[in-house]
Amino acid sequence: MMAPMRCEDVSTAEFVEFYTAQKGRCLRAAVASGMDPDRAEEAVAEAFARAWSRWRTVRVMESPAAWVVRTAINQNVSWWRQRRREVPSESAADLPVADGPGQVDLVAAIRRLPPRQREVVVLRYLLDLDTHATARSMGVAPGTVSAHLHRALASLREHLTISEGTPS
Repeated sequence: MMAPMRCEDVSTAEFVEFYTAQKGRCLRAAVASGMDPDRAEEAVAEAFARAWSRWRTVRVMESPAAWVVRTAINQNVSWWRQRRREVPSESAADLPVADGPGQVDLVAAIRRLPPRQREVVVLRYLLDLDTHATARSMGVAPGTVSAHLHRALASLREHLTISEGTPS
């Protein structure tokens, strides 16, 4: 029997456990941040590969999952910069329902937010980071996170209330 591969004194099993537990959550966060679902899968896969190569450092971070999502978002930005063109993303109606009824409406509403507000909502609510961890992840002050979050929640509240009141 072969010994498990090790990445700088960290077992493969530990990383596999992290990957298995967080892949879906990171993918939903990437899609909610505005990425096309197919592009999000590629970016998240690349981010997990980078996490593995730096696992000794990433594993001790406050939120390794947030690092993966941030890396996926950065990967997506780099991908777009290389192409310098826009492609229409999927409509909100075509998005898969992740966790239950109403999930598509919420994801669609989050995707309509400006990029920084969208990023704050994804980090705070989809990855469960507190304000300070979100601020560190984004490289901004905690007050900036609070301001973006306040505006984002007001916009989401307005959009979702209007959508709920509209007959189907």
